[in-house]
Amino acid sequence: MKTVTFLNQKYQLLENYKDGYESEAVEYLFTEYFLDYDYIIGDWSYGKLRLKGFCDKQNSKYNEKNDIDKKELYLKQYCSYNCRYFILKKVLEN
Repeated sequence: MKTVTFLNQKYQLLENYKDGYESEAVEYLFTEYFLDYDYIIGDWSYGKLRLKGFCDKQNSKYNEKNDIDKKELYLKQYCSYNCRYFILKKVLEN
C-alpha cells in the first residue's frame, strides 16, 4: 500500500478509483484543518478536486456527517456519478 506525507503526517492510500489520486493537487489543497480527521476522501468533479475529512467513532471530531462507515453514501449522494476518487487513512505512529 502506498504511503504519502502531508504536513508531516503520514497517510496510506486505501483506494485510488480511476487513478483519482494526484499528489500535487492534494498537496495544494491540504491544510492543517485535515490533520484532525482519520480519513480524507478526495473526489474530482468538473476537473476540480474536493477534499473531505472523515472520522472513526473514537475520534473527538466524529459526527454522523463525517462517519467513515458512511463513505459509500457520501460517494453516491454528494459526488459526481462514477467520478475519480481516492481515500487516504491517517497512519498513527507509536
